[in-house]
Amino acid sequence: MREVIAMACTDCETPGKSVYWTTKNKKNDPDRIELKKYCRYCHKRSVHKEKR
Repeated sequence: MREVIAMACTDCETPGKSVYWTTKNKKNDPDRIELKKYCRYCHKRSVHKEKR
C-alpha cells in the first residue's frame, strides 16, 4: 500500500529543485500531503507539497 512520492517546495516553484522523496500510505492519506521541510534554495523551512 505504500507509494514513493516526491515533495516540492511551494515558495521556490523551480522545477527539478528542492525535491524530497518519501513514502506514504495511500489507504490512510488518499489526498496530497503537505509537510514543512528545509529548502536549500530558499534557505528556510517552507511547506512542501506532494507533486504528481
